[in-house]
Amino acid sequence: MQEKRKPISIEEVEANKNIYQEHFNADYAEQLVVHILQKIDKFYFRSSFIGFDEFPQRNDPEKPLIFASNHSGMAFPWDAIMLVSGLLRINNYEHNSAVRALTAPMLSDSVLMNPFLVENFWKKCGGIDATFLNFETMLHYNDTNLLIYPEGVPGIGKGFPKRYQLQRFSSSLVKMSIKYKTDIVSIASVNGEYINPYNLKSDFVNKLAQKIGIPFIPVGLMSLLIPFQPWIFYFGFPAKLTYICGSRIKPYEMIDKDYWDITEEEFREITKKVKQIMQDELHAAVQKHGRIRYKWHELLKQILTNLRHFPYFLPFCWPSVFCEFDMQFHKNGGVPNFKMRFSSIITIVRHNPIILAFFIPILGWIPILIRGMRKVK
Repeated sequence: MQEKRKPISIEEVEANKNIYQEHFNADYAEQLVVHILQKIDKFYFRSSFIGFDEFPQRNDPEKPLIFASNHSGMAFPWDAIMLVSGLLRINNYEHNSAVRALTAPMLSDSVLMNPFLVENFWKKCGGIDATFLNFETMLHYNDTNLLIYPEGVPGIGKGFPKRYQLQRFSSSLVKMSIKYKTDIVSIASVNGEYINPYNLKSDFVNKLAQKIGIPFIPVGLMSLLIPFQPWIFYFGFPAKLTYICGSRIKPYEMIDKDYWDITEEEFREITKKVKQIMQDELHAAVQKHGRIRYKWHELLKQILTNLRHFPYFLPFCWPSVFCEFDMQFHKNGGVPNFKMRFSSIITIVRHNPIILAFFIPILGWIPILIRGMRKVK
């Protein structure tokens, strides 16, 4: 997240409040979770949420809590998608207790970085571009809590060997917590690196990728397969995702100064303390919960006992699922009875012919890139 040193005026915040509803549709987000994401989670990722039985409540009812988590790295952010959708589900779809995520602007800038070319996917589901002004503006938004990944894009693309080494934190996390005296709740995300394991980081490759709007490209076997099956660009292995609710961190109690009197050096020192707390909790979570990476027997049992739910445990079906849901929602004003059957394939392709391109080796990338490299409207 880009840091901004000069004070942001209340007028700037007021003028920026259009981000609250920019493409966001709470019904879209909820129905997407009900009809797609919770099924992908149940039959594929099988996420565990530990320590959320007593869901963290706001220390100030007028200010959203700031949930902060790590990225394991080198995969399309299914770990973040499952976390946000899982928190909504845990809170019985009460949006004021769930979270809206501050996301890397690169994810929403081009159509390609939206799952399966579903335009404005991130923002329709509640995502907000992670800028300093947007962060501060969202602290005035009382309808949900916030989720931030303080490592930013470097946390996603740091490579498998550094999967649990937190990268440099933006001090904006600490600044906003201190200024608005709202707590940070840490979340340790474990096993997300096995969504696309054993990949390495290449600064050279990542710089080239960022020039065309892709945050990073993992260097590994799966990347070599992407030209031949474009849907693999969004693919993830069925890692057994685990999310552990950590401690409440109160940066505003770490210094006895008014916000405006704190120097940048002092902000950096407090940020280091917060990062160390999260790093220690992450190491402890990995030691306790990081040994079971896939749990194949559990996955196989889920598949064999839920064969009628075939689209949700077969990732090559996901382009059809996501595109068809999006089309039906906007055509019908909602999809309360969304279902996928084998007999639906012809209809789905007719509605979304771009789906065929995801399965055409090499040449399929031509229509995908023509559409994908457009700027999001």
